[in-house]
Formats: sequence, structure tokens, C-alpha cells
Amino acid sequence: MKNIAVIGAGTMGNGIAHTFAQKGFKVCLIDISDKAIERGMNTIVSNLDRMIAKGSITEADKKATIENIITYTDVKDGVVNVDLVVEAATENINLKLNIFKELSEVCREDVILASNTSSISITQIAAVVKNPERVIGMHFMNPVPIMKLVEIIRGYNTSDEVTKKIMDLSVALGKTPTEVNDYPGFVANRILMPMINESIETLYNGVAGVSEIDTVMKLGMAHPMGPLQLADFIGLDVCLSILNVMYDGFKNPKYAPCPLLVNMVMAGKLGVKSGEGFYDYSESKKAEKVAKMFS
Repeated sequence: MKNIAVIGAGTMGNGIAHTFAQKGFKVCLIDISDKAIERGMNTIVSNLDRMIAKGSITEADKKATIENIITYTDVKDGVVNVDLVVEAATENINLKLNIFKELSEVCREDVILASNTSSISITQIAAVVKNPERVIGMHFMNPVPIMKLVEIIRGYNTSDEVTKKIMDLSVALGKTPTEVNDYPGFVANRILMPMINESIETLYNGVAGVSEIDTVMKLGMAHPMGPLQLADFIGLDVCLSILNVMYDGFKNPKYAPCPLLVNMVMAGKLGVKSGEGFYDYSESKKAEKVAKMFS
């Protein structure tokens, strides 16, 4: 597999496109508008410049990576000659089902269809596709060019052949693939999101403040960033969506999202992407200043 299509030029999509292109794959990056594509490509360029500044790549590497990416605003045009499609659209089940229905119609029947979903059932996605054995989950971690893990999720019908191809491909990308089965939240978010939710509950109940909770987890548990900072980084809307998927899937109240999280998302306080979450990012993208409502 040398020709890859990535659907979605947002945070995860542009990171996935960057990673494939840097490893010499030909990438078709697809999104619904020129503006979204431009934002995605600008992010890739900025990230490559950052890698040059750190000495991890050269200007020639940057040039080759960018030349390996062709952009499209039409799915049908972007998937003509590809061997693999990686969907990295918003974590919304209806949107993903519509994308995979279209891919099933416009892609060759031997094209592997992967989703970067962090919680939605691969089996459910595969149910709308011809040849569901070719559908698999490739859950990359953010930031994609740096993080080593790829969670490989087998749906109920995913074939052994497709699983092996995607495991081998992930290794070729310099990643560490880890195979998991298809249950809500898989492994990463089934463990991570309840911790984040409990951290929000701890704040909501007045046990401690934002920076205090994060400090305890960073210094006491050796986490590289605190759970509230991490929630801001992921996006509080994404955290809420994943918790809702797990709550609906397991019908277990331990996955019910904290009311504070629900209210913050409704108020548009989504974390880094909106400029405010548990921290204020108006002056810096680093979690240095606690948001006014929590200070």
C-alpha cells in the first residue's frame, strides 16, 4: 500500500496525512472546503518547521513530505487510485456512517477502509459497507507525528488479512500497533475518559482546584500532563462525545458525564480549540493560567 486517502484535514487528519507523507506514502487529503484544507496544510507546514528547528528533519525532508500530499474537496476524486482510506472526521456516528456509505459506493472493493474513531463501534460502521471484512479501526494518538501508539480495532467481521496488513503498515510508519477488540471506548478511552471525568467531578464537588488536581496527578502519578489539561487538549466536546458513547454502550452510570463537563460544552468552553476550558489559552497555548470561572 503506497497510496493513501485521509478524510478530514482537522487535528487528527492533518497529523495522519503528515505522518504517511513523511514516510514516503502518496497521500490524498480530503475535506469539504478549500478553507479546511488550507488550515490543515498550514498546520502540517508549521509542524514540519518545528521539526526542522529541533533538528529531527531537514528542509529536503519537509519539501518531500509536502510534495507527497495532494488535496481534494470531493471524496470520489480523492479515492480513485488509493489502497487505503483513513477516515478522520468529527466523532459523530451519523457523519461517519454517511462517509462510509459513500466510500462503499465509490472505492474499489479491495480498498481497506479504516476509521480513526476513538470510541464508535467499528462493527456498526462496517455494517453500511460492502465487504465489511475490509473495515478496521486505526486509532492514532494526538499529536500523530510524535505519538507511537496506534490502537488497531477489529470489528466483528474484520478479516485476519486486513488486520495483518494494517498492523504491518503501522510498523512501517514507525508506530507501535496494538490490537484490541470492538467495545465502546476500546482500551485507551475506556480507561482514560473515566479518569478525566472523575477529575472533573473532583473539581465540581469542590475537593480541589484545577491546578491542584493536575499537580497531584503529574507529581504523584508521573503523568506528563494533568487530566484537566489533557481534557482541554483533547477537546471537551470530544471527551463528552466519547463518554456518551460508552454510557450508551454499557448502560453503566460510571460512564455518565459530569454535569460540569456538559455545561462547559454547551457554553462553548471546549479547551484549547476555543481558547478556554479549564485553563485560559487567550495568551498562550500552554496551560499556565486557570480559567476565570475556576480561579
